[in-house]
Amino acid sequence: MSLRHYYVYILTNKNKTVLYTGVTSNIKGRMWQHKHKVLDGFTKRYNVDQLMYLEVFPTAMEAITREKQIKAGSRQRKIKLINDYNPSWKDLSDDLDYE
Repeated sequence: MSLRHYYVYILTNKNKTVLYTGVTSNIKGRMWQHKHKVLDGFTKRYNVDQLMYLEVFPTAMEAITREKQIKAGSRQRKIKLINDYNPSWKDLSDDLDYE
């Protein structure tokens, strides 16, 4: 039996002015969608495709609960999460092997 993981992530745009929080069970596939602007919506409209923050959970419920918690927080709290996890604000998706 393979274990599935669920991911909560925060993305930004090139100028680091927009923050987007999402949840997925396939981070590589989801990042490919964001990078290639496959899905219409907020991230496509604002060119949000740089992965700044990532948390992994064993269940969908835990991931969704955490996503809601992050979304309910202020922009400053999201910035602090990113600064603590990824102080250089490097695009972490560069380290994902997605094609």
